[in-house]
Amino acid sequence: MSEPLFVYNTLSRKKELFEPLHPPFVGLYVCGPTVYSDVHLGNARTFVSFDLVYRYLQYIGYKVRYVRNITDAGHLEGDRDEGDDKFAKKARLEQVEPMEIVQRYTLGFHEVMRMLNALPPSIEPTATGHICEQIEMIKTIIANGYAYEANGTVYFDVEKYSKEYPYGQLTNRNLEDLLAGTRELSGQDEKHGRLDFALWIEAKPETMMKWLSPWGWGFPGWHIECSAMSSKYLGDTFDIHGGGMDLQATHHTNEIAQSQACNHKAPVRYWMHTNMLTVNGARMSKSAGNGFLPGELFTGNHPLLDKAYSPMTVRFFMLQSHYRSTLDFSNEALQGSEKGFQRLMNSYDLLVKLKPGAQSTSDIFVLEKKCLAAMNDDFNSPVLIAHLFEAARIIHAVHTGTETITAGDLEQLQKMMKGFIFDVLGLLPESGGSSGLTEGLMGLVLSIRQEAKAKKDFAVSDKIRDELNKLNIAIKDSKDGTSWNVS
Repeated sequence: MSEPLFVYNTLSRKKELFEPLHPPFVGLYVCGPTVYSDVHLGNARTFVSFDLVYRYLQYIGYKVRYVRNITDAGHLEGDRDEGDDKFAKKARLEQVEPMEIVQRYTLGFHEVMRMLNALPPSIEPTATGHICEQIEMIKTIIANGYAYEANGTVYFDVEKYSKEYPYGQLTNRNLEDLLAGTRELSGQDEKHGRLDFALWIEAKPETMMKWLSPWGWGFPGWHIECSAMSSKYLGDTFDIHGGGMDLQATHHTNEIAQSQACNHKAPVRYWMHTNMLTVNGARMSKSAGNGFLPGELFTGNHPLLDKAYSPMTVRFFMLQSHYRSTLDFSNEALQGSEKGFQRLMNSYDLLVKLKPGAQSTSDIFVLEKKCLAAMNDDFNSPVLIAHLFEAARIIHAVHTGTETITAGDLEQLQKMMKGFIFDVLGLLPESGGSSGLTEGLMGLVLSIRQEAKAKKDFAVSDKIRDELNKLNIAIKDSKDGTSWNVS
């Protein structure tokens, strides 16, 4: 925590010096998945991005309480508090209990996160597990004059709230602009204003997921859950709230309004949002047929994919783009990341085998400072990775004898690479690197070559060397034996 950390705040639309409320403690809340379907790639990118934030904050010495919720109730199909609850609808279609749907997709989400090596959050609350907290928060908002009940449904009064607070501040839009983009209320509508949204929704007789409240049987609206759970575990005001940029205009805007109407204070100091995904330059969507799930990436089972890509290749690919930048998926980009990931991992394998010299031809201290500076500049992982590739160049140069490194610098370089590759970026060795099966196969190939050389069969020996070179595998003979690396 010796160097300043700057974070881009969506609320102010600029980078700000990160100053937690209660250092060294940091409260981090990220909107988790809505578990009525498989986690999509946009979600996965968001959670990998905030896993990086979580990891780096801990790496530089902060104690982080990371809360990531599970939405398992209250998510309607319509955008005007209408339509069916998505969990109940899917449960009726499959003729199962709604919580079976929740359990199935929660487990699936956790499996994807495990494969992408995302650390579990400190707390993972569910909406259904915090109904009491949501009801109490709604009661307070009503008592403060910012909500009203109509036939068993409770609505938030946006126009009344906007007289005291800037409702559209997160997206830099005023009330008039927001009203202009909203259709008029019908004569049968219970709402007082076009922008009003439901905090609690009256249950229909056929509603499967419902709870008793002061306003009758019903269920919570989507937005109230995050306000209730974040304040319960992180306080009325906490440090960082994250999510995808698609949540800014409605979900996060309404979160701010609810929390401020309840507690009379801004709920969050730094709002952070990840950008959207594209495929070959076009926006990713199911309707366009260019959307795919993480599992399809891992298996290659999709018409747009040339092959399967390992979870660590996908994670590395995501981290090669800044979290606020658009991330474009293509086979060429993924295959480039695959090679880059293997190069980085092979460099680390080579690093632990290096022997020190009398002097260093590269300044490892300056390189480490550059890595830290990249991450302190709004978690700039692509710049960090560029510096790690410079470290990889140094490692290969020392290995081939064109550069040297002292014992002290070698120890520092090993510690730096381990910290940034594994602890910060969260990458893991895979069988495609110089370990496991590949290590065994290379050992076999080199032993055959050694036998050929011992028999003075140089034609076979040279052929093995040349064929490995075509695969970008360089071998080096020395008095200590033969070593290899991916060039």
